[in-house]
Amino acid sequence: MSRLSLDLFLSAGADFEGAQYRILDRLKRIRGAFSRNIIYPHLGELVEVHGALRRLLGSLDDLQKSLPGVLKGIDPETREVLFEKPELGTGHMGLIEELIQWALPLIQDAIEEGRTIFEFVEDHLYIEEVGLVPSYVEEGYLLVPDRRSRRMYILQYHLSIFTSAEERFRSLKTTHVKTIEYAGVDVAPQVVKLDLLAERREFPNPATYLIETALDFPYEPTVLPIAKRKLLRRLSLPGGDA
Repeated sequence: MSRLSLDLFLSAGADFEGAQYRILDRLKRIRGAFSRNIIYPHLGELVEVHGALRRLLGSLDDLQKSLPGVLKGIDPETREVLFEKPELGTGHMGLIEELIQWALPLIQDAIEEGRTIFEFVEDHLYIEEVGLVPSYVEEGYLLVPDRRSRRMYILQYHLSIFTSAEERFRSLKTTHVKTIEYAGVDVAPQVVKLDLLAERREFPNPATYLIETALDFPYEPTVLPIAKRKLLRRLSLPGGDA
């Protein structure tokens, strides 16, 4: 699927109606993915483009304010000289502004649709500790079920912390370890952890978390990224309710 990119808007001067058609086509495809409960990467793409368009509109507004004013006259009461700022007009920049103003509400509607699905999934994913959790939780395992294909994915995670002059940032990197097929019944997470201890002795007592859900939504584009978000929140707020 082609991305909804800023280039579609910047080329509006060459083919305004064509740009509208292409934008509507991208949004239709994204909303089609949402109807199948596929969130990523489409929701992030929409949010990114929406923010870029808002910033571009602000830049166009600043450009208009910086243009030299045209002498309009003198206020007879205050004796102040009056200037009138020229409009950007109907040229290339004017068409870009018009296209952005037309598209922003459509993109916002699509964002709200994606966020509704995201919040629903987030509310139906529960994170649980498997066994005793050690004091060192920056590395460990995450068990994520795929109800649709009756599999459980075992991921090794690594938490990184970046500190700037003003803020601390946390990022979570995961690596696939193995996949377990369900044999008619759910896999016992305690058994999975014991198997990991026997197979991967570099972690004598790894922090291990289980994502529990009854949803059979798509694993990779929906369940997995939200599960990772839940884990990052849990690790960032020890003892907090994920």
